[in-house]
Amino acid sequence: MAGRDFGHHLGLPRALSGLPLSPFVAAYGDLVAAQHGLGLRHLGEVLLPPGVGGLGVLDGVYVPSGGRGRRRVDVPFLEDLARAPAPAAGLAGLLAEAQRRDPQAVRRVVLYQLIGLLQDRPVKERPHTAAQLGVHPDEVAGLVAAARLRPALDRRERQAAESLAGAWEQHRLHRVRTLLERLPHGTDDPALRSLRTESAARFAVVDGALLAARRAEDDRDAETAGAEYLRALREVTDDRRALRGLVRVHRPRAGEPAALDAELGLDHVRLAWDEAGSDGDWRLLCLYRDERGAPTVREVAARDEALVLGSAVRYAALPLRDGLVDGPPLVSHRLLVTPEVEGLTLTDGPERIEGTWKRPPGAADVTVERTGPDATAEQLTLHAEGFTATGLPPGRHTVRVVCHYRSPGRQPVASPGVRTTRTVHPWPSPVRTLTARPEGETVRFAWSGAEDTDVRLVEWPGEPPAPGTELHTRDLPAGIGWPERDGALCPPPGVSVRVAAVAVLGERALAGPGVDVEVLRPVTGLAARRLPGGEAEVSLDWPGDTPHLRVSWDTGERSLTAHAYRRGGLRLPVGPRAVRVRVAAAPHVPGAVVVVPDSAEVLLPPDTAIGYQLVRAPRRLLGRGRPPLLRVTLSTPEGGDHDDAPEFVCVARSGTLRPRSAADGTTLLRIPGTDLLRLGTVEQELPAAPCPAPYTLRGFLLGEHAASVRLEEPSPATLVVR
Repeated sequence: MAGRDFGHHLGLPRALSGLPLSPFVAAYGDLVAAQHGLGLRHLGEVLLPPGVGGLGVLDGVYVPSGGRGRRRVDVPFLEDLARAPAPAAGLAGLLAEAQRRDPQAVRRVVLYQLIGLLQDRPVKERPHTAAQLGVHPDEVAGLVAAARLRPALDRRERQAAESLAGAWEQHRLHRVRTLLERLPHGTDDPALRSLRTESAARFAVVDGALLAARRAEDDRDAETAGAEYLRALREVTDDRRALRGLVRVHRPRAGEPAALDAELGLDHVRLAWDEAGSDGDWRLLCLYRDERGAPTVREVAARDEALVLGSAVRYAALPLRDGLVDGPPLVSHRLLVTPEVEGLTLTDGPERIEGTWKRPPGAADVTVERTGPDATAEQLTLHAEGFTATGLPPGRHTVRVVCHYRSPGRQPVASPGVRTTRTVHPWPSPVRTLTARPEGETVRFAWSGAEDTDVRLVEWPGEPPAPGTELHTRDLPAGIGWPERDGALCPPPGVSVRVAAVAVLGERALAGPGVDVEVLRPVTGLAARRLPGGEAEVSLDWPGDTPHLRVSWDTGERSLTAHAYRRGGLRLPVGPRAVRVRVAAAPHVPGAVVVVPDSAEVLLPPDTAIGYQLVRAPRRLLGRGRPPLLRVTLSTPEGGDHDDAPEFVCVARSGTLRPRSAADGTTLLRIPGTDLLRLGTVEQELPAAPCPAPYTLRGFLLGEHAASVRLEEPSPATLVVR
């Protein structure tokens, strides 16, 4: 008879009883996700071949089979679908698992979804919609009647209906009770009816366990109380009375170490515990009171970042097995959620302590209290992220930094505070001024300030610290290490350095002022010789890396660079008179104290010349004439004064080639320099036939003063004697 597949006559009162108000499948969310991934309108479509209708749902779930037969959808049918090489195999496997746990699961889920889809359509369109959804023609009327009789669910009610099975599976009966209250009343879903009956039985067990636990607590039997609270919590996992009682029984006493360590950071609480011997999961909870003072519990991770600043909390770690509490919890000490400053650092200076830290986010205020060595306490004035306390006596000072918050009830709450100590040490008095004065080849330093303090003269590597910079003695460079002479220091030649004074007292020091000192290198190997035209050629050994030399003489001064000297030497316009040439290194550090060694100097005598010529006697008509004379003349510039003169030597050599040196030939005559100085001009006859004619004469200057006198030679042709 048409319409009896549901098991009742359609149209009569209570004919369609027991309509599913909830799918009541714990894995319903996974089923829906897989369904949407395949693009299915309802889960029944996975049971039918594509494009085939005839799905029966009223009196069990059936699909067409053979010509006009049909097959019941059971676990073997679903397992066959799950093994088929089709995209829907995974979804069929999920349905098979749900059916194994509950033989009514697939019918309830498919019927729940089909009724919901029909209720989303206008009443007149529902028969056509049911046919389009693949429902067997004989059951369309029954399904439309079911959609009319079962209350339509809004979004909030659907969420409650679809969450019931998950909450029930987790034994969260208080959550189940809340979800049931959201559903329409007056309906008769067999699964929900059974749910209410079993919930009442479990709550009865919980009430009995709680009563026994409270009696045990009154008798100070913590072990029995803990066992009863644990029994209640296994029945109803979200019973806060049982949870709070279990935590209360197992919480650590004051002064005892806690099995669960809760470490408060700037913006989180980190939980740590010993998991040795436990192979199950853990459920972490935070117990606290909300702004109205009501006890509240929330689940947390091992790093809890959802802090309620200013509140008092306690954490518990519950061991789980198969989703149920499997033993006594690990409980932390009561924790005040008032994060302290992090990275508190104190540094001391002269009569001073400076403090810095990282302020916790959410802190309304931070205060600092300092207690000195005399036990006097004072509140310090703060600046951003720190403070500076000045005028402090030497000794040990204690600093306590407290953060202030508002509780959820808007009451002020202060943190316990971070306490640390710092010693203010005696510091040296600073060096105020530093001067340097050259004394010959030494430098004498003097300073002011630094009373009763050692002063160290140092050369800083790199940029020197500013005067007054606080330092540690271990970080100071070694002293300059120059040798001392009569209280002054002897710097090495060529050094250019900034000498700084540092005041030192024990392990502490203060940087002081500095002064630049430049020590010029001495010039060696200085020599000069005259050139024609009133010039002099100067030679010297260039002093190391000195960039410039300063050259001066009686009538002039000039600067000389190393490049210019090496390229073209040094020539000076000195004139014919005697002149003194001085050469010294030039300083190149502006404002430096310059240590100048004695200047190198050389005295260039006046432009004195010795000339000679062969004077031939007149020839006679008869007989031989007189031997020729050699005339030697000493000439000096006007006003010139010359104390010494070289010896003049005349040498003869046969032939017409000139002698190359004073030893290259026969010495004809010698004229001492004293005779030339005294007489000015000396004439002497040459000896007769000193060597075979023809022979050639040549004069030479000998002695230590030969280089300071210029020899003026006549034309070589005039010196040949035939």
